[in-house]
Amino acid sequence: MTQPSVPADLASLATDLLATAVLRGHFTLRSGATSTYYIDKYRLTTEPRLLERITDALVPMIPAGATRIAGTALGAVPLATALSLRTGRPSLFVRVDAAKAYGTGRAVEGVLESGDAIVLVEDVVTTGGASLTAVDVLKAAGANVLAVIAVVDREQGGAQRFADAGIPFHAIFTSSALGLGTSGT
Repeated sequence: MTQPSVPADLASLATDLLATAVLRGHFTLRSGATSTYYIDKYRLTTEPRLLERITDALVPMIPAGATRIAGTALGAVPLATALSLRTGRPSLFVRVDAAKAYGTGRAVEGVLESGDAIVLVEDVVTTGGASLTAVDVLKAAGANVLAVIAVVDREQGGAQRFADAGIPFHAIFTSSALGLGTSGT
């Protein structure tokens, strides 16, 4: 089977993402699966020039009608913030593990009005579990989640789970297009 390739306009970004954020070794992922590579989301979002280029690639994926951009805490907060700054759309931050036990005690930070049209941004999607939890949290708060967009889809079931849930999903890159394979083992 032929591996998907990275479009020419994203080839330089793919090269820089691989050099900056892909670690080799033995890793346990959030899903519990093990992998011979790890995409360090913090390296993706703490290098200003790389974050800027990732943001540029994500902007066209934002569905028409999206009024707010949500990111899961902590990894996708910089992505949501960068997209908010670039597009002028307010951002939200979603806690998928638990609402904080102090202050307002909210699971969603930022202003969210019932019916707001949201796009959820993620760094790396493996099985989609954390993203789907964030979607549930947003829906419970009254949001209309239009889509989930991500930097990398590890191709380990996330896209199918979004499809099964009726949520459009798009990623800049897939693991196979980056030459990482689909399982990492």
